[in-house]
Amino acid sequence: MDGNRGKRTYSWGWLVALVAIASVSVAVYLTTYFIDAEDPGLGNLVRLLFSPESQQALGNMPEVITAVLGVAITVVAIIVELAANRYTPRITELFVTAPINVATLGFFVVTGLLCVWVSLTAGADGLIAHTGTVVCVVAATVCMIILLPYFAFVFAFLDPHHIIDHMAASALGAIRRGGRVHGPRARRAKQLAVRGIEQLADVALNAIENKDKVICMHAVDSLGRLMLSYAAGKSSCHEHWFSLDESVRENPDFISMHEEVLADIETNRLWLEMKVLRQYQMLYGETLNRMRDINYLIAIDTRKVAEDAMSRGDDLVAALALKFFNTYLRATINGRDVRTAYNVLNQYRLLAEAALRAGREAVALEIARRFQYYGQLGFSTGLSFVLETAAYDLCTLNETAFAIRSPACDALLAVFLDVDKEAEEGHELEASLRGVRKAQIKLATCYLINDAEHLARTIFEDMRDEVPSRLRSIREELGAITSKEFWEISDRGMNFDYLDPQRRATLDTFFGWFGQLEVTDGGR
Repeated sequence: MDGNRGKRTYSWGWLVALVAIASVSVAVYLTTYFIDAEDPGLGNLVRLLFSPESQQALGNMPEVITAVLGVAITVVAIIVELAANRYTPRITELFVTAPINVATLGFFVVTGLLCVWVSLTAGADGLIAHTGTVVCVVAATVCMIILLPYFAFVFAFLDPHHIIDHMAASALGAIRRGGRVHGPRARRAKQLAVRGIEQLADVALNAIENKDKVICMHAVDSLGRLMLSYAAGKSSCHEHWFSLDESVRENPDFISMHEEVLADIETNRLWLEMKVLRQYQMLYGETLNRMRDINYLIAIDTRKVAEDAMSRGDDLVAALALKFFNTYLRATINGRDVRTAYNVLNQYRLLAEAALRAGREAVALEIARRFQYYGQLGFSTGLSFVLETAAYDLCTLNETAFAIRSPACDALLAVFLDVDKEAEEGHELEASLRGVRKAQIKLATCYLINDAEHLARTIFEDMRDEVPSRLRSIREELGAITSKEFWEISDRGMNFDYLDPQRRATLDTFFGWFGQLEVTDGGR
């Protein structure tokens, strides 16, 4: 609503400007006329305007109009070409077919031709072309006046945000048309939809190369909104829309897929979601270790798609989004981008929490197992902080499950307690393993303040044989953290090890179960 109001205000502003320009021009002309004319009456002015001598001036008017048109086309062509090279070649097509552009340039051409024809006939056989002269003068005046708003339109049209919105609207329009038809028209609509999605990704890719973060984020968000808008009307699409004809199968994102995979995509009606998410996958890989904000935004938008799918009961789309989350994490670990893993895991955990609240315990448990897997994978490749982050996210997920009394509480706790088993085998990277234990103890304090001692004792039993010296130092560190916020700028903002005073007070109870931790560890 606010955007539409802004556009209306902008349009009215230019209308006022046009009236002002025309009024100033008329006022200046009348002033000079009344100064110069011997008989400054309006009747004499009309007589002069339609005199045979004045009609001879029409012969120069086509040249003026043509010259102005040539300058306008030259300037516009240069600007459009520069924009097309920077963002996407689609800009040229969109601009050329824009109604305002066609109307403006067409009006210049009509005016030029009209002036030529009137000048050829005026004065012949004593013809005084009163009407033709008035029309030519008025048309030429309008041509001059609209130049400023026309150039304003050009610059506004070539704004990358406008181009992105236009391409997204065009792709969504093709999707909606394609969902209502079949046969050749459906294939054509699919081609236009695929083309629109790819061009939005191209804009984002070019923005990455030029370090235009804001433009890239707008393009990525547009792809996400496109999927959400498509999901809202997906159930009403014709069955032909979901078939994989040549327009989809021969696309680069599908051509290398095995026939069984393509058959599953067609059966599950997922080709468009797969297409958009493949663009996300490509952009995610391009921005690793370069523009991390784009990685975070892709994770956020993928989470929104999955949450929307769960709210609509579309488990297939939700499962596909989970696969891409796993793909993001794999690429992140391979790229050794710990900070991105830290933030993507946060979005993945938020998705798991949404699944718990929606009663999708199986989805939440699947995500928890992926946390375990990718945490251990990060640990094995030397990215120990990935395991620690996964542990704290699993702690938060378990707290959420306990708070809402989810049936998955016990299963999620079992996954959490098993997250560091593989890493413990060599007792390497002490700091990371300590972080996992801290997260587990943090969860135990949550259970203790909520009178769930049996769950806290489950955690105790898991670490009963822990090295006493490690337990002592962990107890000291958890008791010493009194600041909720981390002392550096962080996207999450939270200090992993912080416990509120009520939970901190239960540390004595939990560590008391281990007996005298002051006893030496016997040389272990």
